[in-house]
Amino acid sequence: MSSVLGSTTTDSTTTDQIPTTAGAYRPISTHLAITPPVSVVIPAMNEAENLPYVFKTLPDWIHEVVLVDGNSTDDTVAVARGLWPDVKVVEQRGKGKGDALITGFEACTGDIIVMVDADGSADGNEIVSYVSALVSGADFAKGSRFANGGGTDDMTFIRKMGNRALCAVVNRKFGARYTDLCYGYNAFWRHCLDKIDLDCTGFEVETLMNIRVVKAGLKVQEIPSHEYLRIHGTSNLSAVRDGLRVLRVILRERSNRRALRRRTHPSPMLDTARGEVS
Repeated sequence: MSSVLGSTTTDSTTTDQIPTTAGAYRPISTHLAITPPVSVVIPAMNEAENLPYVFKTLPDWIHEVVLVDGNSTDDTVAVARGLWPDVKVVEQRGKGKGDALITGFEACTGDIIVMVDADGSADGNEIVSYVSALVSGADFAKGSRFANGGGTDDMTFIRKMGNRALCAVVNRKFGARYTDLCYGYNAFWRHCLDKIDLDCTGFEVETLMNIRVVKAGLKVQEIPSHEYLRIHGTSNLSAVRDGLRVLRVILRERSNRRALRRRTHPSPMLDTARGEVS
């Protein structure tokens, strides 16, 4: 079992001797080290101006950074390579944030995958909190701007109300206990991907993940997170358009759940010996 270990010494010489290959312990600080390699997936399209702010907060102990380039027309890729020479650049095949994340997940080699936006709104220093939750027993560490200690500088009143309403629907319909629904700063063990089978291309992918981890019976832990303002450029997010897409995902997943229940618990009128209605 992968774990977090506390060091018995603060001697930097001893810490520096800890090997950093996958499967060995990598130091996070003078008293903390981890064994599972961590991959950070960053979907980006024309984010060259924001990437310096994103990369400077990423911890140096992560295993790899996977940048998914959505056919940028600026210097996004060149800037990323200049900031993180070992960055793994993957070209997006289709369109949309969901498609970009799925592409990035497929390219990851780490045991833990962290999702980070490229607009500078997420603080990479929080990654240690997500990883700590995972190695302590959670399957899925879900960022929340509305958990105690979280916050947001970027949500309008309309978006807050929409997020709250949609979150309440998911909690009621799927038995979740979320405080935030439409937030993209999450981390999870890679094996979770086999159980949630992502199949959407837009911003609603985050909601789909949140629903399917609950349906799969995975252990979810919310992590307080602060969302900052986008530093440069404008967001492609549309409150109404993307809110409706999120709602459609919720309704679809609810319908699928009911269909599964009917298949799992067939009518007692069904003659199981002959496969006919008696």
